[in-house]
Amino acid sequence: MYGKYKHAVDPKGRLFVPAKLREELGEAFYVTLGLDHCLSVYTEEGWAKILERYNNLPMSQSRKMRFLFANAAKCEPDRQGRFLIPADLRQYAGLGQEVTFIGQGGHAEIWDSAAYEALEQETLTPENVAAAMEELGF
Repeated sequence: MYGKYKHAVDPKGRLFVPAKLREELGEAFYVTLGLDHCLSVYTEEGWAKILERYNNLPMSQSRKMRFLFANAAKCEPDRQGRFLIPADLRQYAGLGQEVTFIGQGGHAEIWDSAAYEALEQETLTPENVAAAMEELGF
């Protein structure tokens, strides 16, 4: 998944799945806590991989994933392509009326648009891009 898409959350807490991500996400997907106060969105296949890794963790390590699963929601868009983001997830991510979906390769993220724009403005520099690419071996 890739790209950046802005959409509005309606008064009921529903959000449109960006048209370019609908096919990739499928008829059902999972939304849960993400890093840096955003939400992470996984396909059913991606979520199954997370569950498989979780189920293979030693019991002493599995408790670290409690919050991820406790706050996960299976979402199934309606005929208009809207899905409900649970209130606790909207609150965690500080989602206002305008949100930004960003593709992250195997999953997507949902950000409050103002928060994402501030993060991008702060971190999107040629030096940071070069450093990240070097760190990752590109």
